[in-house]
This record gives sequence, structure tokens and C-alpha cells, in this order.
Amino acid sequence: MIVSGDGALAHRLAGELRDVYGELVVLVVPPADGTPASRLPPGGRGRASALLGRVSSAMLRTPAPGPDGIGDTRLVEALEPGDEALVEAGIEQAAAVALVHRDDETNIRAALTARRLNPRVRLVIRLYNRKLGQYLQELLDQAAALTTPGTDPGAPEASTTVLSDADTAAPALAATALAGTSKVVHADGVLLRAGQRPPPRPGEVTDPGLCTLALLSLCTLALLSSTTNDPAGAEGSDRSGSEGPRLLPDERSMDEAGHRGRVVLETVTYTGPAQSPGRLTDLSAPLGRLFSRRLRWSLAGIVASVLALAIATCLTTGADPLHAAYLTLLDIFAIDDPAKGQPVGRQILQLLSGLVGLLLLPILVAAVLEGLGTFRNASALPRPPRGLSGHVVLLGMGKIGARVLVRLRELDIPVVCVEADPEARGIALARRLRVPTVIGDVTQEGLLESARIHRAHALLALTSSDTTNLEAALYARSVKPDLRVVMRLYDDDFATAVHRTLRAAHPGALTRSRSVSHLAAPAFASAMMGRQILGAIPVERKVLLFAAVDVAGHPQLEGRTVEEAFREGAWRVLALDTSSPADRVPDLGAARRGRAGSPGDLVWQVPAGYVLRPEDRVVLAATRRGLAELLGRRPASRVAQRPR
Repeated sequence: MIVSGDGALAHRLAGELRDVYGELVVLVVPPADGTPASRLPPGGRGRASALLGRVSSAMLRTPAPGPDGIGDTRLVEALEPGDEALVEAGIEQAAAVALVHRDDETNIRAALTARRLNPRVRLVIRLYNRKLGQYLQELLDQAAALTTPGTDPGAPEASTTVLSDADTAAPALAATALAGTSKVVHADGVLLRAGQRPPPRPGEVTDPGLCTLALLSLCTLALLSSTTNDPAGAEGSDRSGSEGPRLLPDERSMDEAGHRGRVVLETVTYTGPAQSPGRLTDLSAPLGRLFSRRLRWSLAGIVASVLALAIATCLTTGADPLHAAYLTLLDIFAIDDPAKGQPVGRQILQLLSGLVGLLLLPILVAAVLEGLGTFRNASALPRPPRGLSGHVVLLGMGKIGARVLVRLRELDIPVVCVEADPEARGIALARRLRVPTVIGDVTQEGLLESARIHRAHALLALTSSDTTNLEAALYARSVKPDLRVVMRLYDDDFATAVHRTLRAAHPGALTRSRSVSHLAAPAFASAMMGRQILGAIPVERKVLLFAAVDVAGHPQLEGRTVEEAFREGAWRVLALDTSSPADRVPDLGAARRGRAGSPGDLVWQVPAGYVLRPEDRVVLAATRRGLAELLGRRPASRVAQRPR
């Protein structure tokens, strides 16, 4: 794996590939020193200060084995990722290349060069311009298809993935606000969480989770080490006589290890009241949304008065009820002749009918104005309803805020947006989705109260200002001390300091503060591993991978039942894709564009006796070595050292 970048994201991405996936990584960065800034390209003027501030060049030049002894990292210094630098990094043998420079032009130039040097390499590109990224992705995929038309179908896919900060940070932010942990995986619109369970005790009832979220346990992913709950031990320690974590155990192992904690895979779904879309697109909208309650009571009073006058006219004049109602309406609308020479009762009723007609006129005008105003405001931003509770307050509707809003609405989570700029990027999306939105500066007194922060489940502070996010979090905590808070902070050290301080000040509440590089690295790493990799969940010092695999061509799966296909410590079938092969989406981990709110095609808890067919696609939980064996891929032992 080749990672080329000039910021903290490159460092975190290299560490993610090495430590989590156990891959061989070559890091291409601008020189740390000795080169004038004027000679550096626009994307390299950040140099490697942010990257090498925590890791020295000597450490990066020395191969660093990963947790299983299979992951190494090597450094290549170059002014720009050109032909010479990529060849020195081993572009001919590379499986994937990530270009994460802060300048779009540098990434585009490097992507074109990498595709020319190795048409079959998998490219992951960081671009801020998403429309340009779509065009570039199509161009590079087309170039790969034309350059290698007779490629072996079993060869790795030469795909191109273009990601932005919004694409990478949004899923992690939304998942942290809902599940309260970063150990999550997205699969076809379903949020999976790895929940840690302590050793069971007699009579103890396990907490089912949040009051507005339903957690469905699918299977046991791992048994924690025997020293996890030992005060004298350390998590995952290798102390003599201790048992380390056991991944993907079978029933016998779980029965024998009843005293050990477990990591359980759970699906997270929202069970609270649904958020109404609030659209008014036709004339069949209910009266409750067209007219206010006061106007409806006024109309009811007028109707009751008309009925009372019609009955009185019927009794006074002796006319039949239908004729009496007709005379009453004529009097109300003042189009009947005066009741001269009529009985006194008839004259009094005519006067009362005229009075009711005068009262009816302003009510009719008000009804017309309210109806027109309601349809006119159908395209405006709705206000948060008074009875709203258990929702997520989303602060900031920029690029990342808009993507987080889409993720939350895909899970049917009620959201209230807060934005200071009425022309922000995500305001149009909130208007289209009919999401309640408050326009104003969050630092103003009472603005968060109007978003019902005192009854909210979580606060997502995603503005572009670190101080604004911190101020909003502190104020929200003063209103509701146990509120779950997730902040987007740019500086990693600042995010760590804020997290520790808030955790110490509010031990009973959940606080998460993450930098952009911390959130982006896992998404870039998953894209580099290929579309079949949905994500990874660490278990102490080991890692479990989640992958979507076609059954065809894998004798360990094809023709076997789900129970027979399970291999302890290697892989386990979690879900079955029920969609037809022609309608399947290539990437199950991507957002379900155009299918928000619709059920996914994955069936969880597949019967143990189901026989896997060649046309099936399954979602697996596997260890790194198990997945490498299943996919026919051998992890290398070291990085090939090239002469410097």
C-alpha cells in the first residue's frame, strides 16, 4: 500500500493500514527539512511537519512490524509524487495507492501518473471538489478498462474511489452520536455496533441500550482476555498464565469461558417516534396542517350557530328543515328580502343571521390567508415541534453537516439543525427533507433552547470553528449535564485535551472530540482494501474485519450450509444479500443514495441450515489471516527495501 500526503491524514492512514489491516505501507511525503519552501509544489508547502511531528524520519525508515508481525512502514521523501517517487515506492507491485495531499491539483496529477505506471492499481483520491471527483473517477476507471482489456477476472479490481472530508467524517460522526462508540460498521444502510458485555452474573439484567435505540444482538464476535476484568492485569496483556482474546468462538468455547467478557455484534435501529417529513404537495393535506387550532374552533362555532338558527327558524315558521336551513343561509349571506310583515320571531332570527354573517366574513378571510400561507411555507424551514424529544441537535450545515444529516435520516433519527448562515450548503437539503431548522448564531442566548436541547439525545457540533463547537458543547452541558456530545475539532492535540477535560468534569456523560484526520483515516483505509471490505473493529490487540464476499469461487463457502461454512477463529457468515446479482450495489458500505428510509437487502441471522449457492453474496466477520486465506491472498512478511 502506498500513501502519499503532506498532512496528519497520511500519518494516520499509514498507521491504520499497518496496525489494523497488517498491510505493507510505503509513505511518500515532502522532505522534512533542507528544502526551501519556494521550491515545493503548492500541495507540498505544508511539508511533513504535521506528519513527522510525532514520528521521526528514522522510525519511518525502519520497518515497523505490525501486531501480527506482517505490517511494515517505509518512508520515501520527494518534492512531489511524480514518476520517480512512485517508482521508488514500488508502484508496479502496489495493490493500492492513496493520494491525500491537501491540494486537489497535486492529487489529480499523481493519480494520472499512478494509473499510467500501473493500470491495475486501486486508487483512492482525496478531493474537495466532489463534482470534479466524479468526472475523474469515471475517467480513471475507463482508462484502466481500456489499458487492460483481457485481465484475469480473478485479479484485484482496478477501482478508483474519490473521497472528501465530508464523505469520510460523516459516517463516523453520525455513528458516534448514536451508538456511543467508534467500533461501528455500515452495511447497506444498517449500523452495526460492537458492544462489550461484562461477564454474566446471577440475576443481573443487561442494559438493553438507549431508550430510543433498539439493539439486536446477532452473534458473539470475541471472548475478551482473562485479565480484562482483573485489576492487576492489563487489557490484552500477555502475562504468564493469562488467556488472550479469542476471536469468533464457537458454542463450546463460549460455554467453557463463562467468566470472561464478550464482544457482541448488534444492529442499531431507532425505536422512538418517527420524524414527519412535513410535506404539503397536494390539496389533500389534513385540516390540522392547513389551519390553526383557533381558526378551527372559530369555524366550528359558526357552523353550530347556523345549525341553531336553522332549527329555530324551523320551529318558528313551521317550514320543513331543508327550507329553514336555506332561509337561514340566505339571511347569513344577506341575499334574502327583509322580513317585513313577518312574525317577530322571524324578524329576530333574520337579525341574528345577519350578525352571524358579519362574524363569518373575517373568519373566511383568515382561513384563506392561513391556507395560502401554509402552502407557501411548505418550501420554508419548519420549526422544532414543542413535544419533540430524544432527537439529535446538529450544529453546522456545511459539507460535513449535510452528509451527517443524510446519514441520520437514513436511520430515521429525528434531527433539529442549527445554522447561522441561511445560505449554507446544507440548508437546501434540510428544506427538502423538511427537517426542523433554527437559523441563528449558536452563541446567542436561548438559541439552543429553541432547538429543544434540554430534551435532546445528543449534540453534534460540526461548525468550521473549534471555539464555536467547544462553546456550544459547554453551554449544552450546562443545560443538560448528561447530554451526549460529539465535536468536530481540527487539531488532534486540542481534541484529545478537550475530550479528557470534559470526561473528567462530566464522568456520567459521553463526550467525543475528534479531529478530521482521525475520522477520515478508517474510511480511506477501507477504500484502499477494496469494495469488499466494509470496515474493521479492534478487539484489544487483535482486529476483526467485515467483508462482502461472493460465494462463487470459494470452496470453503459454496455448497455448504451456514453452520458448515463457519470456522472458529477464522470467519463467520453474518448476513445474506437477497437482491438479485444484476441489482446489487457494488459497495455495501456506501450510503444508500435514493433509498433513504427503505429497508436494506441484507438478511441478518441466516438459518444455520441454509445452503450457500454460487450466486449468493454474504457478509462475513473474519480475522485478517482468515480473510486472506478465504480470498486467496497471502500477507507479506516485510517491505522490499529499494536502494536509496
